Amino acid sequence: MTSKIQQIMANPDNVLISSESIQQRVRELAQQISDDYRGTVPVLVCVLNGSFLFFADLVRQLTIDCEVDFLKISSYGNSMTSSGRVKILKELDCHIEGRDVLVVEDIIDSGLSVNFLRKWLSESRPKSLKFVSLLVKEGAAVVEYECEYIGFKIPNKFVVGYGLDYAQLLRNLPEIYVMTSTDD
Repeated sequence: MTSKIQQIMANPDNVLISSESIQQRVRELAQQISDDYRGTVPVLVCVLNGSFLFFADLVRQLTIDCEVDFLKISSYGNSMTSSGRVKILKELDCHIEGRDVLVVEDIIDSGLSVNFLRKWLSESRPKSLKFVSLLVKEGAAVVEYECEYIGFKIPNKFVVGYGLDYAQLLRNLPEIYVMTSTDD
């Protein structure tokens, strides 16, 4: 029996974004963020679980001081489509009032999570609130949203790897892969 990882990696046509391309874009985003936040100490907020690899790589490439914190939300469960409902599973530990806050997302599709987080975090009155997302699915938005830093725009397909999962699996793939089915 082959694992889901072996199934996906067996077909090189499944690779959407190579690990080299990811790392190059992470360096570029880190430089842009470092330039934009020079002279400040922003709070970078990792949206768990999917963003943890992108977040770690991004933070290591920054050339400015920063604070980090984590929050966890859920809108997918074990499905390949968003439920449309966002739940907070873990709140921030730090205070963000009067601070520059940069929320780090793995992927934006419907826009519901971004809008939910923007509204929820704004209630704490940060000095500024911006978003960075490794991936943005084109044509998937059901609401208008704002994302100030975008890694890659991708087709409206279900993707896994580099932190993105299907049913909590496949996060450890080194590249971004298109997942075409959930068959074993």
